[in-house]
Amino acid sequence: MIKVFLKERAAWILFFMFLQLLVLMMGYLDASIPIQSVFYITFLSSLSFLFFLFIRYSKETRFYRELKSQQDALDLTAVPEANSPFEDIAFNKMTEQIEAYKDRLDYLEINVKQEKDDMLNWIHEVKTPLTTMQLMIDRIEEKPLRVQIMYEWLRIHLLLDQQLHQKRIPFIQNDLYIEQIDLRQAIYQEIKSLKLWCVQKGIGFDVEMQVDEVLSDGKWLGFMTRQLLTNAVKYSEASDIRICSWAEGEVKKLSIEDSGRGIAARDLPRIFDKGFTGTAHHQDHAATGMGLYLATQVAESLHIKIQVESIVGRGTIFTLTFPTKNEMVRIAGM
Repeated sequence: MIKVFLKERAAWILFFMFLQLLVLMMGYLDASIPIQSVFYITFLSSLSFLFFLFIRYSKETRFYRELKSQQDALDLTAVPEANSPFEDIAFNKMTEQIEAYKDRLDYLEINVKQEKDDMLNWIHEVKTPLTTMQLMIDRIEEKPLRVQIMYEWLRIHLLLDQQLHQKRIPFIQNDLYIEQIDLRQAIYQEIKSLKLWCVQKGIGFDVEMQVDEVLSDGKWLGFMTRQLLTNAVKYSEASDIRICSWAEGEVKKLSIEDSGRGIAARDLPRIFDKGFTGTAHHQDHAATGMGLYLATQVAESLHIKIQVESIVGRGTIFTLTFPTKNEMVRIAGM
C-alpha cells in the first residue's frame, strides 16, 4: 500500500522537490541570501514534509486498506466509512451500485425460481399423458411394433426424468434422506425400467451382489445408477452388462461393467464435464452429455466416489465407492 500511496501522491512529491530545488537555486544565485540559512530552511521543510506524508499515509489509506481486505463484495456493512470528500463520493457510489446489484440478483433469483417451478410443473403434466400412452401401448397386439414404440416412449421418459432431477440438484441438500438402502432391490428396479430397451438391443445382465445394503438416499442413488446403466445400455450391443457389489473391510463398492465401444483415453478426464459427448463418435446426436455430469453432481452430495476404467473396443467399468457409516455420520451429522 505504501507504493500505491507514493505513486498516487507522486505529482505532489515532485512539486515539493521542485520547490526545494528552486529555493536552493535562489540561494546559490543571490549572494545576499546566506547559503547556510537556505540549507537549513530546506532541511526543516523536507523533514516536515516527510512527517506530513507519514501522518497522511495512515489517514488516507485506511479507507482503501479496509476496502481491499473486504471479503463479501455485496455486504454493505463491510464497506468502510469515508473520511474525506473523495472517499465519500466513492462510498456513496459503491453503496448505490451494491444496492442495484442486490436488487438485480433478487429479481433474477425470483425469475430462476419461477422458471424452475414452471419446468417442474410442465414435466409432471407431461408425465400424465405418458402414463396413458404406456397403457395404450400395452394394448397393441403386434409385438415388434409395440416394442419399437415402447422403446421411443422409454427414451422420452428417461429424458424427462433427467431434466426433472437436473432442476432439483441445486436443492439436493434439502431433499436428502440417508438410510439403509436395499441395493439389490434398487438395482433390479432400474434394470426392470430398462427391460424393453435391453430386449431390443439384445442386452442381458449378470448381477452378483455380495453386499445387499448401503447407507445412502434411495431416490438419488436410484437416479445416479440409472444414468450409469443408461449409459452402459446406450453404448452396448448384444452383450451382457455385469453388475457387482462387494466389501473391502468397511468400504462397500458397486461396479457396472459393459462390453461396449469403450472410451478413448484422451476423453476419460472429460467424460464427467457438462455437455461433453466424446470425440471418437462426435456425430452421435443421441448423446446429450448430461447423464454422467448429473451422476457426479449427485455422487458429490451423497459422498460417493466414482471411478472409471475403459478400453476402446472392450468396454467400460464404473465403480462406486460408498462412504462408511462413520464417514457418513461425521459428514452428514446423523
